Amino acid sequence: FKGNSYLAQISDSQIPFFNVTFEPGCRNNWHTHHATKGGGQMLVGVAGRGWYQEEGKPAQEILPGTVIHIPANVKHWHGAAKDSWFAHLAFEIPGENTSNEWQEAVNDEEYNKIK
Repeated sequence: FKGNSYLAQISDSQIPFFNVTFEPGCRNNWHTHHATKGGGQMLVGVAGRGWYQEEGKPAQEILPGTVIHIPANVKHWHGAAKDSWFAHLAFEIPGENTSNEWQEAVNDEEYNKIK
């Protein structure tokens, strides 16, 4: 992560999920949720304004109520807008042979271009 974030586990049974709160400008690194079947992640915006981006695609704004479905094996990142705190619920989708691969940091130059 670049910046400070705060993680609170909401549930660890059935479908594990977390509340993640990001300070303004905070974002996680590029990462991939791998799975051979099923898997992936779902984000639900709950407060503030944030961003989600898949590799090779433009960033998408996340506001309270926005739902982002991230298939397994898709490289992506998510975090707060430069000028806003942001919180989302992050659901780990069950699957087979799941793992998370953390990758490089989101480039400051590219992040600062997002409006």
